[in-house]
Amino acid sequence: MFKFKILTALLASAFIFACGNKQTSAPGTTENAPGTTTEASTSDYDPKRGEGKFNESNLTIDAALNVPMADAGEKAAGVKCTSCHKVTDERLVGPGWKGVTQRRAASWIMNFITNPEPMIDKDPELQAQLELCLVRMPNQSLNEEEARNILEYMRKNDGVK
Repeated sequence: MFKFKILTALLASAFIFACGNKQTSAPGTTENAPGTTTEASTSDYDPKRGEGKFNESNLTIDAALNVPMADAGEKAAGVKCTSCHKVTDERLVGPGWKGVTQRRAASWIMNFITNPEPMIDKDPELQAQLELCLVRMPNQSLNEEEARNILEYMRKNDGVK
């Protein structure tokens, strides 16, 4: 009987704890102050460029592959990326990288790998990908050089020579 009371108390505590963390704002909103919400701004989001500082005017990509950068990118990806991403089209934790440089603009890739949180919040395709992968891409705190090297490695993986 004593074990039953302890088990009941633990289950009741777990139930109360689980119910206490309920989201009070609607999806797609952010809470500013108790009782007030604002819509997450997606009207200024550019799905071709993403959310971040990179665009066509400040990111130069040569047609030919920069082999030293790609090699450095492969090393950086080995540390920061390949535990979740394969270089094929097969999904691991996150989607595979095969063909990503043909599907996405270089500025979008640079913005996403350096600034994933706001892009996941605003990009409908990333939100759909999140439903498949079930894990948000964490910010790996890549500096510009590391990110650019990884982009060059992605280009190498996609057959750029």
